[in-house]
Amino acid sequence: MPAPNPLLQEYLSQLAARGVTHVGLTDEARAVLATVQGARQQQVTPPATAGRTATPGIASSSPPSSFRTPQPADTPSAPRPSPAGTPLHPTQPVSPGSSASPARSKRELLDELAREAEGGKQARELGTLRDIMVFAVGNPDSDIMFIGEAPGAEEEKQREPFVGPAGQLLTKIIQAMGLRRSEVYISNVCKFRPKIDDGRMQGSKNRAPTTGEMLACQPYIMAEINIIKPRVIVCLGATASTGLGIEGTVGRLRGRVQEWRGHPLVVTYHPSYLLRREAEDGGGLAEKRLVWEDMMRVMEIVGLPISDKQRAYFSRAR
Repeated sequence: MPAPNPLLQEYLSQLAARGVTHVGLTDEARAVLATVQGARQQQVTPPATAGRTATPGIASSSPPSSFRTPQPADTPSAPRPSPAGTPLHPTQPVSPGSSASPARSKRELLDELAREAEGGKQARELGTLRDIMVFAVGNPDSDIMFIGEAPGAEEEKQREPFVGPAGQLLTKIIQAMGLRRSEVYISNVCKFRPKIDDGRMQGSKNRAPTTGEMLACQPYIMAEINIIKPRVIVCLGATASTGLGIEGTVGRLRGRVQEWRGHPLVVTYHPSYLLRREAEDGGGLAEKRLVWEDMMRVMEIVGLPISDKQRAYFSRAR
């Protein structure tokens, strides 16, 4: 018998602590459990690797079972119907002249996904997340997808990710890359602001989402990545990378390009960490330089030009 899944255990423990004795299998529950089960089957029977070559200079980092989505079989088989409303597999475009429904745009798919997240029972039934859902913002055709951890007080108020002080710093980082905020795509692994206590006297205080809370929202961020198909994913902070199943501190994970489900992925420090470091000796210059080095890696991946002036940002020689 396989070992119990720790993330699923935590999620069920949170429900049990609130007196829940039965869990109904909604479409979203089936999606999450299918993710876990499919990954376990992959671990038992690893896919054939003949003919595959590693991407030079990219470290492979496969997500653990609880955050993987099932992979297609190596041999063709008849398609199996997905549970109604399952957001893990967005509709694929159909060829012209097909009798199937016309292909939908990325924006239409994201709008539908946002509506599913708004009514997300798995997240809401936890009782540890606040009511307002904050989805994502930006260009669905962007090559760059930034992923944070969860909305905070200001994000909840404006219903848009990264609009508080940390978000303003992220916007400056994006501008330093030669881009506008509207040209990239920005999202979070958790779609609701986590509660502190019962949330009624929370004010502007925030906390990071738990693994159970991220697991409840996991189908949505996975579906977003499937829809956006970015050329590179940027995880802002260790919580965001953990939400995608990549374990480790930012200090250990940053400084190189990893591969995640076929996407180059860069882990860097969260802008809020840089803001905290600004109050310390040196104004956080060393950490800002590390983040900027990570952003230059991102720029290289998507083919953005890097000037000599940009290469010198946050260096002590300036």
